[in-house]
Amino acid sequence: MPKTFRKEFRVEGCTAHVHKIRSGRKNWCYVIRYRRNGYNINASSTDIDEAKRKFIEKLHEADKNNGTAAPSVPTTFDGFTNYYFENFYKRKVTQSTHRTALSQFKNHLSPHFKNTPLKKITPKQCQELIDKIEATGKGRTVDEVCSLLNMIFKAAMKHAILQHNPMDMVFHAKHNRTHGSALSKDEERLLLERTAGTPYQTMFAVGLYTGMRPNEYYTAKVEGDFIIANNSKRKNGKVETKKIPITPMLKPYLENNTKLHFTRLEQIRHKFNGILPNHKLYDLRTTFYTRCQECNVAPVARNEFVGHSLGELGNTYTDLSDEFLLAEGKKLCY
Repeated sequence: MPKTFRKEFRVEGCTAHVHKIRSGRKNWCYVIRYRRNGYNINASSTDIDEAKRKFIEKLHEADKNNGTAAPSVPTTFDGFTNYYFENFYKRKVTQSTHRTALSQFKNHLSPHFKNTPLKKITPKQCQELIDKIEATGKGRTVDEVCSLLNMIFKAAMKHAILQHNPMDMVFHAKHNRTHGSALSKDEERLLLERTAGTPYQTMFAVGLYTGMRPNEYYTAKVEGDFIIANNSKRKNGKVETKKIPITPMLKPYLENNTKLHFTRLEQIRHKFNGILPNHKLYDLRTTFYTRCQECNVAPVARNEFVGHSLGELGNTYTDLSDEFLLAEGKKLCY
């Protein structure tokens, strides 16, 4: 028998190591150690149960002295997810991404796992949830739920609540996303004609002739000859704006609109789908990108308009003049 061997002792969210060390010719000493998350606890005894009792006693004493560091982290699925979202996740992503994740949590994850202790969640439970959503044909939702579960369980591992990720055994074939298609010029006219005399006409004209992402609409404002909007693809809290010229195609719809106003995206999508059921709202962005290519807009200007990265070097050294952007914007006339 080797002189030492390692086992694990898990209690109250802590996973401690147990060492069995020879103490004399016929005796053994059990040493339990935990050195993580600000703790440095060491308990030992020749009796394993006594060593565990001492460890728990020292853990409680450490919590009392350190302001209950470990118990402040919830160990149930709902509790830990809310804790992680509030303290960590929202710092890493945009508001819209955070809002989408919260929606997936409330609609799919929380009803399935509820307040189940994280340690009791099995791969089978995770697989059942994935299969249930896949059966509805919502492939993109499945991808998002899988990603969210992986993130939550990995965070729980970093908090020493879990040792393994249950999602490691779950089978999931990634959904093949279909890209949108540009509107034809007849469909463009139909969309604007069917909304004439309503606020939706301006909303759709801005979407068509600026190429903004739908989640950027609310940040858009008119400044002189340009539409200024936040680029939603910048992460880690970085705010970056993009400048889109008011093109000849857009100008007629802004003559009496110095301030842009958009209703809720759900309402905009509902109106759009009622007119063009074979398209999605994001296709307005695809249409703008396509028209830029058809009208020979310089790629560097097009990328500036739509908010694509020019690469680390390009973003650092490229500073396009307003005159150049306006000149390229005037090409969008068809």
